[in-house]
Amino acid sequence: MMMKNLLKRLSVKKFHQLLLCGKLSCRELTEYYLKRIDAYDRKGPCLNALILLNQQALQEADAIDDEIKKTGKLTGKLCGVPVILKDNVNTWDMETTAGSESLRGFTPDEDAFITKKLRAAGAIILAKSNLHEFAIWGETISSIIGQTLNPYDLTRTPGGSSGGTGAAIAADMGMVGIGTDTINSVRSPSSACSLVGIRPTIGMVSRSGIVPYSLTQDTAGPICRTVEDAAAVLEVISGYDNEDEETAWCADKKVDDYSCSELQLGLAGKNIGVLESFFGSQAEHLEVNAVIEKAVNILQAAGANIIPVKEEIDSGWLTADVSVHLYDLKDHLNQYLKKLPDRAPVHSLEEIIKSGKFHEGIRENLEQAMLHSIGTPDYNERLVLRGQVQTQLMKIFADHDLDAIVYPHQQQLVCEVGGSQKERNGVLCSVTGFPSIVVPAGYSQSTRTAPVGIPIGMEIIGRPWSEKTLLSIAGIYEKKAAVMELPPFTPDFK
Repeated sequence: MMMKNLLKRLSVKKFHQLLLCGKLSCRELTEYYLKRIDAYDRKGPCLNALILLNQQALQEADAIDDEIKKTGKLTGKLCGVPVILKDNVNTWDMETTAGSESLRGFTPDEDAFITKKLRAAGAIILAKSNLHEFAIWGETISSIIGQTLNPYDLTRTPGGSSGGTGAAIAADMGMVGIGTDTINSVRSPSSACSLVGIRPTIGMVSRSGIVPYSLTQDTAGPICRTVEDAAAVLEVISGYDNEDEETAWCADKKVDDYSCSELQLGLAGKNIGVLESFFGSQAEHLEVNAVIEKAVNILQAAGANIIPVKEEIDSGWLTADVSVHLYDLKDHLNQYLKKLPDRAPVHSLEEIIKSGKFHEGIRENLEQAMLHSIGTPDYNERLVLRGQVQTQLMKIFADHDLDAIVYPHQQQLVCEVGGSQKERNGVLCSVTGFPSIVVPAGYSQSTRTAPVGIPIGMEIIGRPWSEKTLLSIAGIYEKKAAVMELPPFTPDFK
């Protein structure tokens, strides 16, 4: 009984404490997660969150245990930590499909840059998670395994496109997770599954070896149960990679001090704006608004100065008229596919479409992408608008002397299975490249299908390279709010 209690929803820090004092081994923890995967992923609630498991995970855990016995030291900052990795991130020892039948059976020759960094830090890649195919949309449906379900409400999606990672981490199938984010895709499942998700400043985390959607907007980031764990993962995966030229912007940045050491200081002196135009005003918005308003009150009670931001920003316009995701898709995906070895089943977007091996739900996006390209007048006009929005956002920070801005990540509840996500606000950081963190804000009213309610996330954004400030605000909020409710359909083992 005591061992089971030790294993439940472990943090990285607590795990390492138990590991070093001999109360827990890497093998025991890995076995625990594998048992939960067996109980809940394709059985029980059938979350359908994971595409494949690492068949060598237990052997890797044993090797780490042996090393710790020899040296008495951890092998790295994520020593023995089982990671759920989105299946558009390359792994040399497991398939990387991007959720598509068109890439089934393909195993890359080498790891993505961030996979190498995770392994170098001692992490175990436990499983590859489901995603909305090619990360194209936000409901986490793939032609490889289909629809992933939300562990808080099995009639709803887990957000997307990184919903497999989100559902798995919420259901305690791994300790920490990795998602990728082009428009909303780390923060959407974090909001929908009561998790912490970080979209770092563009250039903070390498994209090399990750199946791209739009390299103008793509990044990878942590999806975790706590701010502290998300900070630990961000510290590991951040840094310069000469294979991703955008990361040259972070070469002189300090990326090794994402601690939550400022938690005891509170938020006194912090100016936090509330972006009023990112709140809805209809009946479907009321529950979300009420939860976020309560979260803002918690920030204020912690000492923050709350400042209404009345400048108008339209998230729908940003998605439709500023974001370049569909304009980049063909060219940037082709760059990745053309570099694959001859044994890869496809080498271009055109070949994917001709193969017919993809979910019908992304056909329109694929065909639209074939009509667009980088460098066209329409594309360049969007880049001009992007620059204008970046300046507008920086001016808002300057005019109000803000440390951060908050708003609901999604103006209405995450959609039901078969529906489409509506009114997500994450596009603001995606088109500007600014960093943001989503934290659990609370839950909707309970229903028959959602006994504890549906999770609602608050997004906190900052100026470029302000990750440490955002983590501090998020960590203080997390401690004061204490809103966590466990998913009702993946209970702790007795």
